[in-house]
Amino acid sequence: MLTWFMGLEVWVQALLGTLFTWGLTALGASLVFFFKNIQRDMFNLMLGFASGVMIAASFWSLLAPAIDMADEQGAIAWVVVAIGFALGGIFLYIADKTIPHMHFGFNHDKEGLPTKLKRNILLVFSITLHNVLL
Repeated sequence: MLTWFMGLEVWVQALLGTLFTWGLTALGASLVFFFKNIQRDMFNLMLGFASGVMIAASFWSLLAPAIDMADEQGAIAWVVVAIGFALGGIFLYIADKTIPHMHFGFNHDKEGLPTKLKRNILLVFSITLHNVLL
């Protein structure tokens, strides 16, 4: 199957990869139709699992290749990556404190600069902030 996939044109590979990840995301999101309420412990478990997946994805798709690239260029890899990681963390902190957005969970906390924007606009800002930072 891998040889079949590798034999496809690049745009078809990208399309199939996108459809595959979209399908799995939609399958996971469809679980909300089966549960009316989620217990706090289950909610915490799901958040913990999702954060672990995101940390793994961040390392394997961002940090590990950055370490390899810095190594190939003759730089001290851990210093280059640590500086980039710290700058990214600072940017994330500033964006979280300034861009008005809403956290969706049990409290629906609003964060960022005070605003009178509607809830759906805050949701769009939340999703944009999430996508920019990942």
